[in-house]
Amino acid sequence: MKTIYFAGGCFWGMEAFIKKLPGVKETAVGYANGTKANPTYEEVCSHTIGHAETVRVVYDPSQITLEMLLKAFFKVVDPTELNRQGGDVGEQYRNGIYYTDEEDRKTIEAAIRAVREKYDQPVVTECRKLVCFYDAEEYHQDYLDKNPTGYCHINLLDAEEFIEEEMGERTRC
Repeated sequence: MKTIYFAGGCFWGMEAFIKKLPGVKETAVGYANGTKANPTYEEVCSHTIGHAETVRVVYDPSQITLEMLLKAFFKVVDPTELNRQGGDVGEQYRNGIYYTDEEDRKTIEAAIRAVREKYDQPVVTECRKLVCFYDAEEYHQDYLDKNPTGYCHINLLDAEEFIEEEMGERTRC
């Protein structure tokens, strides 16, 4: 198993989207790369401690590659939006990809370079080594499973479309 961390706006939608992908074995939402240990949601929203709402993704590389995960990430993130995604605004909603395995950095940087070619505006997606990650409060974990009508800036039908188009698997009858 391998692990990668995605920050792409509100972590509820990013988690719900990513965990639909075949080969993703586990997800958890939390706070990454800030300055305070074990922050609360309220502290993260204070815009004073620098954490990003982030999803930890544990995946089986024999079933889904990092390249495919990055392609999925960029399907639902606007990489030109600085400190925001959809209606969510603030530093905690920045988009970034955080790695723990130095080998992954090259793959991530290549994906970001490829995405830059598709936009006229600057791409602001971070590619950084994971410094820290703290699990969010329990009520945030699997939030959209627990609250199916909850807010989500991501169209979760995009996951089914992505799986069919990019991974060649049918998800609907």
